[in-house]
Amino acid sequence: MNPQQEDKVPKSSHCAWQIHYHLVFPVKSRKALLDEEVPNIIQKTAASIEERYPIEMEAFGIDKNHFHVLCRAHPKVAPRRIVQMFKSLTTREIFRRRPTIKRDLWGGEFWSEGYYVATVGERANWKMVERYVQR
Repeated sequence: MNPQQEDKVPKSSHCAWQIHYHLVFPVKSRKALLDEEVPNIIQKTAASIEERYPIEMEAFGIDKNHFHVLCRAHPKVAPRRIVQMFKSLTTREIFRRRPTIKRDLWGGEFWSEGYYVATVGERANWKMVERYVQR
């Protein structure tokens, strides 16, 4: 590892890490609800998650019925915890700012119960996934 790369490795008092996750969140019932405004709400909410937790949101990708996130997190934060925080906080904010969506989903959840998670390598694999997520 060259010195420039070493500077980018997050560190705490007891560890250094380089853990990237590719997460995919499908909308409930695969409804096409990710219009122009909803992804902006999601991204702003994700920024607030970054401010409060040891998670760095690196890239986002949008399809009509699912949302991609490429993020980096401290090893003490399990992927399942990232998913719970992301789904909970983004749902609350989407329903607050777009109450019609809550009605369209019969007052239920915005995100489907399931999700996809994969770890992403630091080198070529990360760049490939970043390009895929941003398409």
